[in-house]
Amino acid sequence: MTANTRDRILDALESLLLEKGMSHVTLENVAANAGVSKGGLLYHFKSKDTLLAGLVRRLAERANQQLTDATERGQSVAEWYLQTPNPDNATDAVELELYRSMLATMRTIDAATDTETDEVQQALVDMMGSWSDGLDKEIADPVQADIVQLVGDGVYLRALLGLPQIAPDRYRQVVDRLLDR
Repeated sequence: MTANTRDRILDALESLLLEKGMSHVTLENVAANAGVSKGGLLYHFKSKDTLLAGLVRRLAERANQQLTDATERGQSVAEWYLQTPNPDNATDAVELELYRSMLATMRTIDAATDTETDEVQQALVDMMGSWSDGLDKEIADPVQADIVQLVGDGVYLRALLGLPQIAPDRYRQVVDRLLDR
């Protein structure tokens, strides 16, 4: 089995989460939607917990790729973190994949059982920690870095929940103030 199979499995998991919700996520359903046997799925992911953690890790990979692309274009880590996601205006496939992955990941959080939380929770902690580290390296004041992270989290959550965004000019003022411009 190839890395493509692994991606097909994670794509199937994402689709199930987005279209039907966590209650339909079983190893059998994911395998069937990915076009692999349950044994093939278990070759890549030894349990449902490992499968969900794999989704979070792929989300982190996608976000890190988007961050790398943004910084190569001259955008700061803070500006990237504070961007307003909008799947309707996604400029490339990476941005749209990141949005889908984040939305699917959010759908796993409320349904995890005690036995399923450790690996998934750790994957989330690792992902958020890497972003926090980037902000800490870029922003000298650790409290300011935390404020940027909290505002960015709130902006992303609003978008994922489909809530109205702040007017673009007003949001630009918020970002400028946060970044002391």
